[in-house]
Amino acid sequence: MKFEMWIRALKAARAAANVSQEGLAAMIKWSPSLIAAIETGRRRPTMELAVAADDVLDTGGLLAELLKEADQERGPSWFVAWRGYEQQSTRLRAFEPCLVPGLLQTEEYARAVISAGGLQQAAAVDELVAIRMERQRLLYRDPPLSQMVFLLDETAVRRPVGGRAVLDVQLDRLLEVAELPQLRLHVVPLSVGEHVGLSGGFVLVELADGEQAIYLENAARGHVVNDPETVRFINRKWDSVLGEALSTSTSLDMIRKLKVTS
Repeated sequence: MKFEMWIRALKAARAAANVSQEGLAAMIKWSPSLIAAIETGRRRPTMELAVAADDVLDTGGLLAELLKEADQERGPSWFVAWRGYEQQSTRLRAFEPCLVPGLLQTEEYARAVISAGGLQQAAAVDELVAIRMERQRLLYRDPPLSQMVFLLDETAVRRPVGGRAVLDVQLDRLLEVAELPQLRLHVVPLSVGEHVGLSGGFVLVELADGEQAIYLENAARGHVVNDPETVRFINRKWDSVLGEALSTSTSLDMIRKLKVTS
C-alpha cells in the first residue's frame, strides 16, 4: 500500500510544479514510458529516480523518504520486522548449513534458490530476487557495520545451486566480499562431522543500544526472536560452530581450490 502512497505523492508533486510525465522524464533523463509505467504501478520506482525527482520537483527529499519506507515493507509480511533489525544493526553474524547466505548471494544463485521447485510465480521470483539484491547494500553501508561474520558449512560452497557455472560465479563473489575490512568468512569443513549448527541456520544482529535479535527460518516462514533466553542459547550455538570452523585464510584457500578444480 505504501507504493500506492508513493505514486500519489509523485503525481501531487508533479501537479504542484506544473510538470507533465513527459516533462519530468526530460528533466531527470528517463524515458516517458518508464515514468508512465511507474505511475500506473506496472514498474517499481528506484531510489535513483526518487532522488532525481525530489531534486527537480523541489520536494525536500519527500519522495526518497517515502520510497525508503515503502521498500522496508516489500516482500513477505513476516520479513518486514527483520529488515528493520537488519538495516539498523551495527554487528551481524550469520550461519548457514546448506546455502550461501542471502546477503552474499549473486543474482543468478538467488534466482535458482527462490525459483526451485516452481513454487513461486515468475513475478514473485523477480520481486524476491530484487529484494535480496537490495538488502546487500548493507555490505557497503556508510558508516559500515563494525563486524560482519559469515559461517558456512562446506556443503554450502560445494552444492552446485543453479549449475556449476552459477556456483563458480558465486564462489568468486565470496572471495570478493571477503576483501571487505569489516567482513570475515569461515567454512566449517565436512571432516568435522556432526556439529550443533546442522539443525538449521540463524542470523544474529546487534543494535547500537546493545539489543540483540535473531532471525530463524522454518519450512514456511521466518521469525524474529529477541527474548534473552533464546538469544543466549543461539550465542552459545554460534560460539560452538565457530569453534569448529577453519580460519578465514584457510576457508578462502578452500574456496579458491573449489573454483580451480571445477
